[in-house]
Amino acid sequence: MRRLRWSLWLLVAVALSVFALFGLQLSRPRNDFVESAMIGKPMPAFDLPAMVDSRPGLASTDLADGTPRLLNVFASWCVPCAAEAPQLAALEREGVPIVAVAIRDKPDSVARFLGNYGNPFTRIGRDDISEVQLSLGSSGVPETFVIDGAGTITYQHIGPIMDRDIPVLLEELRKAGA
Repeated sequence: MRRLRWSLWLLVAVALSVFALFGLQLSRPRNDFVESAMIGKPMPAFDLPAMVDSRPGLASTDLADGTPRLLNVFASWCVPCAAEAPQLAALEREGVPIVAVAIRDKPDSVARFLGNYGNPFTRIGRDDISEVQLSLGSSGVPETFVIDGAGTITYQHIGPIMDRDIPVLLEELRKAGA
């Protein structure tokens, strides 16, 4: 009988501990910001061929020419990539240089995507096996990086760029030297 009583008290203590941990997690403010391990680090070395005939390919050396810019990782098969196209066009109209890495895609599909949604990119590299994407710490599409003029990653935006994100990206570009 005494053993049963101790077991019940132990069970109650474990249950209260689980509820306390659960309540503690719910009481903490939600943090949607993902801190990239690549922030403050130079771009990994790469040299990608052109994805489409109308734009040259992209190499890491292109990103260290003194001009801060955005690097967008996208794919034609990505629905959120189509959703962010108007915002990328707006950034281009603001004079923001934007380059891209198209991952696991086909040139005809990318050309059709750019024809449908616009082409704000000055260069588009073809990353057939997501090698550059993974070296950037990117795990999905779309993702956008702010690269300073020395080729250092200063900011990472995960997910589609929305209207509310444009001022943030412009501020991050300003901080990067634009």
